[in-house]
Amino acid sequence: MAVELKKGQKVNLSKAAVSGEILINLNWTQGMTKKGLFGLTKKQSIDLDLGAFVELNDGGKHVVQALGNSFGDLKSAPYVALDGDDRTGAALGGENIRVNGRMSVNIKRMLVYTFIYEGAANWQQADAVVTIKHAGGDDIVVRMDEYSASRAMCAIAEIVNVNGSTAIEKLIRFFNGHTEMDEAFGWGFRWTAGSK
Repeated sequence: MAVELKKGQKVNLSKAAVSGEILINLNWTQGMTKKGLFGLTKKQSIDLDLGAFVELNDGGKHVVQALGNSFGDLKSAPYVALDGDDRTGAALGGENIRVNGRMSVNIKRMLVYTFIYEGAANWQQADAVVTIKHAGGDDIVVRMDEYSASRAMCAIAEIVNVNGSTAIEKLIRFFNGHTEMDEAFGWGFRWTAGSK
């Protein structure tokens, strides 16, 4: 079973659900077919990256993403890790962020996002879907069912822990980059250009 969130909708996870691993998966369409000269078609791949801002209860703030090789750590802060970097969307498993459920009580909030690292900002053709899997509960599905013609970064969902209760809210808000998204949600990171 799966629960599909609408924009602005929140769902609470049970305490049992967050005691195990929480898996955040991003999957998208492998490529886009584009007509070129003389009616020939070619496939353009699109490289979406999954990432998260993580704030701990002790005030520590972390970025987990492939850009800048900030893959995180499950056993120590931030207790959140990115499995790897799928450059084309061809990997059946997509990209995954894992949250150490046993340590999730240390996490105050997470902002889950994706951005187009390579390729045109065409979210509709990318057809991205984020699925959040957790122990003992239905999968939570967040579809990118809104689109921006030019902004290459999207805040997908916010996960907040309050008094031992974990709430997930669908956002789908587009930005021109990390700095703009950071300012919109009040994270306060200092950004420099990076590569992978």
